[in-house]
Amino acid sequence: MGNKEKNINTVFIGTPDFAVPSLQSLIDDDFFNVNLVITQKDKKIGRKQILSKTAVKQLAEQYNITVLQALKIIDIYDKLKALNPDLIIVTAYGQIIPEDILNIPKYGCINVHASLLPKYRGAACIQAAILNQDKTTGLTIMKMNAGLDTGPIIHQEIINIKKDDTAGILFDKLAKLSQEILPSVLKKYINKEITAIEQDNSKASYVGMIKKEDGKINWNKSANSIESQIKAMSPWPGSYSILDNIKIKIVEAGEIIKINKYASGELFINDNTLAIQCGTDALKIKQIQISGKKVVLASAFVHGYAKFIGKQFN
Repeated sequence: MGNKEKNINTVFIGTPDFAVPSLQSLIDDDFFNVNLVITQKDKKIGRKQILSKTAVKQLAEQYNITVLQALKIIDIYDKLKALNPDLIIVTAYGQIIPEDILNIPKYGCINVHASLLPKYRGAACIQAAILNQDKTTGLTIMKMNAGLDTGPIIHQEIINIKKDDTAGILFDKLAKLSQEILPSVLKKYINKEITAIEQDNSKASYVGMIKKEDGKINWNKSANSIESQIKAMSPWPGSYSILDNIKIKIVEAGEIIKINKYASGELFINDNTLAIQCGTDALKIKQIQISGKKVVLASAFVHGYAKFIGKQFN
């Protein structure tokens, strides 16, 4: 268990799987007393539209922590004000926190953000780092203000992006990293061992939310760019194309090959392996999925759908 020197009354605000390790780290450390969790409303998910609790709510309930949910967080301002917490931690909540709430806690509202701010303010910061073929990414722990991810930086932790990292893999790595560093960074900040530093707004960039249509592949782009897209859109929404009115997902790409003799989007065989011509170079394919079917190795796809070889994605 953690340092018992203080018992900071803490409210945690978050929603998806990404926020769970951060919450767990605070629950596990006696320095913090997590007495309230705020999360988004339960949602219907999957094909069967089953009403499901958020990942953060599920964890909070395991520890009998009070959970509040609201369509708009300002609706629970009075309850938060009455609680008078020392500290509010926000990780991937999914709503803008109003300034009235930011001003409640003694030590402020602290946000865990999955990019190296001021780069990639906004939602799809993990995907953006892969799409843009960045070599590094990381976590920023910052004191929140009224702007979108514009608050002063308390701490940053940098990690390398590996060649095979998908958004899903990076998501898990950064979530685990938050669990490892959050309590110690917060203690140093509360004990005034860290001074928050203002962001350089001239270096800021913004990213919106990923939409399903962002997964559609434009085969006129370079193989390098398409490979990055496939990794950035994995696991959601997935990267896809249409062939004979059938939606086909490219689940995992292989190596890039220096071939430029086919039409963009054309499927062909290279060294007994499925490949697709791109605007520049071609991309070998490892795993593929026809809509409504299971994910298969490209070799199984070639065997079962030989009629597609020589055709073009659109």
